[in-house]
Amino acid sequence: MPKKRVLLADDHGVLRAGVGALLESQGDFVVVAEAANADEAVARTRSAHPDIALVDVHMPGGGLEATRRLKREFPNLAVLILSQYDDPAYLKQGLEAGAAGYALKQAGAQELVEAVRAVAAGDSYLHPSLTRVLVEQARGGAEVAPNLAREALSEREAEVLRLVALGYTTEEIAGRLFLSIRTVETYKSRGLDKLNLRGRAALVRYAIEQGWMTEEVF
Repeated sequence: MPKKRVLLADDHGVLRAGVGALLESQGDFVVVAEAANADEAVARTRSAHPDIALVDVHMPGGGLEATRRLKREFPNLAVLILSQYDDPAYLKQGLEAGAAGYALKQAGAQELVEAVRAVAAGDSYLHPSLTRVLVEQARGGAEVAPNLAREALSEREAEVLRLVALGYTTEEIAGRLFLSIRTVETYKSRGLDKLNLRGRAALVRYAIEQGWMTEEVF
């Protein structure tokens, strides 16, 4: 039986190496391409023709946006999102983008292999902790986030925060928007203060709720 061809899309080279070695040790997978951002993920898929793409939810260009682009261009590609966040907001956006599964990076090796095999077979996979959270939400037990006003932000603040949420570094944002690094940091800090958000995870969740996790928003 031919081995399933895998694309690894994550901006951490060590993680790509570890996951790649794990999958290839199983005997039924071969890593045919690697990518460190959304643009590379699409380009490598065009050239390497993988059967499965493992996509980091929080890489430059955005893992969710990468998934949307991949599924638009390669509808038969099985996408498994890898994330360090057991947040149902990510899960909802990932499934809406076309992903077949959502696995946590902190999961055990065998669990990750099972997740990849599930999506490769045309099935879906959800990490058990996320399944429990979804059940709690259905029962009305989930905490509702405060309604944070998008209008409180200036256009520049919103633009900077969106790019931070998509995974761009301060240096990349400065180059993209033709601003100094210090100015980018000022917009970022001021915007986070206005929204009363603390930490990248909180910002990304807010960005998902606002529909910012796409390159075409602004």
